[in-house]
Amino acid sequence: MSPQPPDLARLVRALLDEWDLVVDGASPAGPSAIVPVLTADGPAALKVGPPDEARHEALALQHWHGRGAARLLRADPRRGALLLERLSTRDLTGEWDVEACELVAGLYGRLHVPAPPQLARLSTYAAGWAADLAGSRSGALPRRIVEQAAHLARAFAADPATDGVMMHGDLHYGNVLAGDRQPWSVISPRPISGDPHAEVTPLLSHRWDEVAASGDVRGTLRRRFHAVIDTAGLDEERARDWVIVRETAATLTAGGRGTERASIAVAVIKAVQE
Repeated sequence: MSPQPPDLARLVRALLDEWDLVVDGASPAGPSAIVPVLTADGPAALKVGPPDEARHEALALQHWHGRGAARLLRADPRRGALLLERLSTRDLTGEWDVEACELVAGLYGRLHVPAPPQLARLSTYAAGWAADLAGSRSGALPRRIVEQAAHLARAFAADPATDGVMMHGDLHYGNVLAGDRQPWSVISPRPISGDPHAEVTPLLSHRWDEVAASGDVRGTLRRRFHAVIDTAGLDEERARDWVIVRETAATLTAGGRGTERASIAVAVIKAVQE
């Protein structure tokens, strides 16, 4: 296994013993311990991380039952432990970006199921973003974009359609892995009771180096955006409005990366509006 903090390493050893698991390879680097293991039934992966994140991840994976997502084999959310189906390390970052967007959007129909009541609501986040944006004095973004995002966030906060569907919450190219049981499975959900149209945004600003190097930032972003909404059958206007809200809110919470993040946000917002 890769080196881990002492407390985490002790917990992993305890779980290996309690769940009768055998280490079966090196752990990839990351904020959580992810240990390839063998069970009595075959290969799996032991993931140990913050208990609150594990609790929500387990909840989402239980509701998906392996449909479009990694299968959950066992869980102890109190200790932040999940035993998961073993997947490949190959994600969508190596695929052509339009095709990757289509693959992700093709999973939406299986992932966007009725949300369990335990999840936080997107409308609550929207209300908070509206308040933050209305009171913002940041000069990182043009004022008209901030004002537009605040107006849209207020409208979403009051819209019943903003809640009710379980979103992955952080669905981008790196959180979709190849596998044997099904071609692609999502991992690491941060589930929220929300609106499928708000799921699009992370796909637009990830792999930004490729966008910048394309020589056609606007065209690349528009192709990504339309690949997702067309494949998933989403309403273009509503998806666009969520992009404006989420990109603007993300910029205001970017801290020291605010200026860099703002330039990305402006490019994304202009592309989906034009």
